[in-house]
Amino acid sequence: MTTRVQPLIEIDGVSKIFATSDGQPTWALQNVSLDVEPGEMVCVVGPSGCGKTTLLNLIAGFIDVTDGAIRLQGEAIKEPGPDRGVVFQEYALFAWLTARQNIEFGMRMRGLPKAERRTRADEYLKLIGLERAAERYPHELSGGMRQRIAVARALVNEPRVLLMDEPFAAVDAMTRATLQSELLRIWQQLKLAVFFITHNVEEAIYLSQRTILMSPHPGQVQEIIPIDLPYPRDRGSPEFGVLYARITAALHSQDSKVVHEESSQ
Repeated sequence: MTTRVQPLIEIDGVSKIFATSDGQPTWALQNVSLDVEPGEMVCVVGPSGCGKTTLLNLIAGFIDVTDGAIRLQGEAIKEPGPDRGVVFQEYALFAWLTARQNIEFGMRMRGLPKAERRTRADEYLKLIGLERAAERYPHELSGGMRQRIAVARALVNEPRVLLMDEPFAAVDAMTRATLQSELLRIWQQLKLAVFFITHNVEEAIYLSQRTILMSPHPGQVQEIIPIDLPYPRDRGSPEFGVLYARITAALHSQDSKVVHEESSQ
């Protein structure tokens, strides 16, 4: 009999209510349950308003659940912590700090010695291939380079999970493909879990081991689809196309349902 490894993240019956502008409560998420295993790459896909970012913010500890629980290795998440690195769609770099100083920022806030900060920052600059950009400021970097720095800043604290909220949405298609491949390389090298939010079905299939489909109004898990394709993945393969068609059809069925419900009200 094999013993099941404890999930890294347990999302157990989680609901979240926000107040609208007129003061009325609205469900952002309702009764969401799923696990993320240690070292797993998970992508969450769904239409706008399905609660993807809300779910990520709950895992990050930025906001509290209304009902249910989220646990990290069995411990309830109550606040942000260095065990969860976060990368946003916007680069969120400090314009007045160099690339190296941006990567060092979290370590400096935690009181790590200057020499250790420098050594670790340089290690992660090498990991993302930007050693030569260490002294450059964000305005001197391309969008793809700025997002690499944001990833390095999240990774330098050695988190157990990297939470990524549509991190490649603001770059061009060619840069996006490069960043996706770079993320896979880093994930395989560091063996950490990644929880990745995206609107892009192709991106989800290319990256993830499991794709979580969310339905809106309120946000719920509609379906969990295993992506049983070997890495590196061929976007032009028949197997890739079958998964793309399946997920796209499921998302379109959601859109049709929402339109029907709204027209009948």
